[in-house]
Formats: sequence, structure tokens, C-alpha cells
Amino acid sequence: MKILILGGDGYLGWPTAMYLAEKGNEIFIVDNFIKKKIESEFGIKPLFPTKTLQERVKIWNSQTKNKIKFEIGDLLNYRFLNGVMEQFKPNCIIHYAEQPSAPYSMANRERAVFTQYNNVVGNLNLLFSIKKNCPEVHLIKLGTLGEYGTPNIDIEEGWIKINHNGRSDRLLFPKKPGSFYHLSKVHDSANIEFACRIWNLRCTDLNQGVVYGITTEEINKDFENFCTSFHYDGIFGTIINRFIAQLVCKKDLTVYGKGTQKRGFLNIMDTLKCVEIATLNPPKLGEFRVFNQFTEFSSLNELANLVISSGEEIGYHAKKINIVNPRIEMEEHYYNPKNTSLLSLGLKPLKLSKKEIIKNIKFVEKYKSNLNEDLFKPAIKWDLNEKSI
Repeated sequence: MKILILGGDGYLGWPTAMYLAEKGNEIFIVDNFIKKKIESEFGIKPLFPTKTLQERVKIWNSQTKNKIKFEIGDLLNYRFLNGVMEQFKPNCIIHYAEQPSAPYSMANRERAVFTQYNNVVGNLNLLFSIKKNCPEVHLIKLGTLGEYGTPNIDIEEGWIKINHNGRSDRLLFPKKPGSFYHLSKVHDSANIEFACRIWNLRCTDLNQGVVYGITTEEINKDFENFCTSFHYDGIFGTIINRFIAQLVCKKDLTVYGKGTQKRGFLNIMDTLKCVEIATLNPPKLGEFRVFNQFTEFSSLNELANLVISSGEEIGYHAKKINIVNPRIEMEEHYYNPKNTSLLSLGLKPLKLSKKEIIKNIKFVEKYKSNLNEDLFKPAIKWDLNEKSI
């Protein structure tokens, strides 16, 4: 297939590009490097250095017959986007190209507005360009489990059948997101469903959990040149990465609030497999399809305990502490999201284990001198002060 990857410089975008190129697909990457700009605003760096996209693509193309092409540009630039679509004519579009940080979106008015403008308007431009240039293309959009929030009912995959006052209908599952970033993803989903229904487009919306992991088969071929980013900070860092980094620094593992909040997780290798499964099994024209993309879920306390017990096997001794939650969220809640679609299409999940945690601990150990302990502290509170407004 001819696959256009939007946001192909990112933590998931670059490994996806290599993985699908290795499968024999023709890959075209677009990125505007906005995440790197945000990192510089907050003085954040990934744990280990990564090559520029230009360098990675050049090295990749010199080592493999499955070449990757790329353009630097912004989805907010409709003229640029149309040029790419007219030139490449993709069969499939994988859309990672959005500001991905909930804390960033809650920092102040300016960053909340940027998040929604960048994500929602960029996605709208994409829908109009698809309608104009390649209306039969399969759009695969990276969503998030955070769109749903934590309702007191089972979370279905995007849709729910409602019986009300003697009548029934199939409706989009009600959303209760927890940040302006997650709200932008909800708005995306609504706009894409509308475009599928009105313009006969097709889309798979992947509502993904928290991704963990550093390596893939392609990265392992040349880690120094092909590695992806590892963030442990309060803006882009995931909770697993922060816990592992704190353990390596022999610090307490900081759990927000009571730690009873539950989240869905999956290995980076499973992300790649899920995306591949979606590309190989497109929906029919006019269909807005939703897959909940995670392989397991646990509470923050359970996750901290797993990291601590994993560390003990290689000589680390740490404890967890519960700190004031910078977020405004339900801490004790029911949580039962469904994830049957990808499993039924052949996904064989990799489970989070002590072996996987220990592997990640040993990677972080190699770069311990790069760790900035100041970044462990939550940088942003959901309760804005006057300066934020």
C-alpha cells in the first residue's frame, strides 16, 4: 500500500514508518516538529538523544531497499496538505499529527487554544483534503481511551445501543474527557464520524491506552540511529517511564492522589501490530469504526508496585508515596473498557511483565547521567491560577 504517516517524527510515528516500510509498503512521512518546539518551551529533553528525522530517513534509506520519503509541513497549511495528497495519492493515512499532551493543554489559556486549534482544525483540513483528492482512502486516526473518561458503565468500542422510552438507537458512546487535549480528540471523532456519514468516507478511530516500551525489531537493528523518544517528564512523560526513571535515581515513586485511578496500557510493539491490523482490514465506505486499542488495565498503585517488585529483582529498593493530585479527576471509579475487535482480528497481546519492566530499567540505567530529577515533579495543575487565564 501507499501509506501516508502524519506525525511520522514522533514516539509512535517513526517506529510505525519503519515497521510498515519493512513490510513492503510505500511510506511517506509528514511532520512539522511542533512537539520538539514544545519540549524547548519547557526545557525538556528525551532521556537519550535521537537523530533528526532527516538523518534517520537518510540512514534508513541507505540500509534498506524499502525507502521512506518525507516532507516537512503543517496540516494547518491546507495548500501544503493538498499538494502532498495530490502528489502521493495514498491508499491509507495514519494520523498521529496532533499535540499529544494533556498537561500542556491545561497549562494556560494560550496552550489550551493552541491544542484545540492545532488538533481540530488540522484534522478538519485533512478531512476536506481527503474528500477532494482521495475519497476512498482509509483514514486511521489515533484517538485515546481518555476520550471516554471513567463512566459508571462498561465502555463499549465507540458505539452503544440505547433503549429509551420504548425506542432504541445505535449512538456514539458518551464521552467525558479529562483535559482540553482529550476534548480535542472527542471533537475529532465527532467531525470524522460526520464526514463518514455525509461524504461516504471511511475511518478507523483507534482509542489507545498508555503506550510503554523503547524498542522494536527495526529499532534494535541500529538503536543509536533509529531509536524513538523516551519521556519521563510531567508534560510528555508516561507514568511507566516516570516510575522507572525514579527507581533508577533511587527516588520514591510518586503516585498522584489515592492511586486507585485505572488506565489502559499496551506495548509499543502491540501498537504497531494494531495499526497494521487496521490497515489490512479496512472498513467499508461510509463507516466510522472504533477500536479500543489496549491490552490490559490496572490502577496506578498496582503499576507502581509492579515496578518496585521488578526493581527488587535486580537490586533496587524503593517505595511509593502518594502526593497531591495535580489533576482534577475521579480517583475511585468503575472501569471496564472493551477491546474485543482487535483481538478478534488476530492481535496476540504482549503483557506487561517484570521481564519487560527490568528490560526498560536497564535501558534507563545506561543514560542515568541524563536524568533531570526536577522533571519528576508535576509541572502543571488543572486548577488554573490568574496568570494562566
